[in-house]
Amino acid sequence: MFNASVNLKSKLNSTLVAVVAVVSAAALPAAAQAKITEIGDVTQPGTPSCPTNPCLAMTRTTGYQAKVGPTRGLMLAPASGRIVALTLALGATNTKQTQFFEQRFGGAPQARLTILRTGAHLFDRVVAQSETFTLTNYLGQTVQFPLAQSLPVAKGQLVALTVPTWAPVLAVGLPNDTSWRASRKGACNDIATQSLQTAQSSIGSLAQYRCLYATARLTYSATLIPNPTPNKKPAPKKK
Repeated sequence: MFNASVNLKSKLNSTLVAVVAVVSAAALPAAAQAKITEIGDVTQPGTPSCPTNPCLAMTRTTGYQAKVGPTRGLMLAPASGRIVALTLALGATNTKQTQFFEQRFGGAPQARLTILRTGAHLFDRVVAQSETFTLTNYLGQTVQFPLAQSLPVAKGQLVALTVPTWAPVLAVGLPNDTSWRASRKGACNDIATQSLQTAQSSIGSLAQYRCLYATARLTYSATLIPNPTPNKKPAPKKK
């Protein structure tokens, strides 16, 4: 009988604790949740041209997607927050193509994220950059790289891709209303000019994104976690 009473009291206490916990949880205010956003993600991201012929790659420059069809501002941060990952759809270059790019553009394929503060006349300044990722082992894949240190970004800043060597991240043969911009100097379509290093590689550097390439897009996106927004305070009750 004593044991039965103890068991009954234990069950009642457990039930009471559970009820209190449920009531307490219901009394808590709703949590402010940040919506994870993929900047640059569209329903048809495009397929990199490599290994087909011609195999085209982004080389020694910093660039961003200017528009895809009617969509402009594709790479502008929709909110302030932190960039936590880079996603690349990479072409599968064959041995001959890989050797060509490595010999001409300085070695293994590489890429990094760059945050730009926009200015007048397409002059943009670097305000943050990720580490550089070597892409050799991921050619032919769509791969997401988590950043070792997240990048701060303000609403309206540009999320660009910097390629210090080369990267097979170009989808070509698209409609004329699809285009991307690069920080190159001189003749935009001159192969010799494209061999020069025009990638922005230091915080504070300034470049003009004058070169516009139509019918093509860069196959990258960036994962943004916006800053949390506090709940609105209730209006004071009228006396």
